[in-house]
Amino acid sequence: MNPLARAAALPAVLLPLALAACAGDRDAGYPSLARRAVETRGFEEPATPPPAPMQADPALDRMIATQTAQLQTVRAGFDRDAAKAERAAAAARGAPVGSEAWLDAQTALAQLDDWRAQATAIASAAEVQGADRAATLAPDYPALTGLQRDAAAEAARQDALIRRLSASLPAA
Repeated sequence: MNPLARAAALPAVLLPLALAACAGDRDAGYPSLARRAVETRGFEEPATPPPAPMQADPALDRMIATQTAQLQTVRAGFDRDAAKAERAAAAARGAPVGSEAWLDAQTALAQLDDWRAQATAIASAAEVQGADRAATLAPDYPALTGLQRDAAAEAARQDALIRRLSASLPAA
């Protein structure tokens, strides 16, 4: 065969082979350009499910009842001793440090500090109980939240009164 004829026949043989290589499966390896289901959704957040109904916890309810009763006892004892401390502080105003009146006022303040420590212990125990529930992802327990709020408010009230009475006395 003539070399020229061979050169002319070569493209005729290679062209069908090249076209056959392009005739493979078109869907293998390339994604479709059609709209996907996710592209039709909006960007707003999904609705949050309603909270689970509150389930009673008898052990927690007993603890809350016990601590609420203790808090009421502490409040009553503090108020009773606060009246005595107010009178002792009024008697000690202007008295020198170390005098009998000053010592009586300091003793009354120490008793108030004891009541405040008890109120703070109740508030701390309620906070720990709430933190333990939060650690287990348990929902808020309204009675426990109320105890936390009441105990913290009582401890703050007692602290404010003790600070006011202490400030009215001469410093040692």
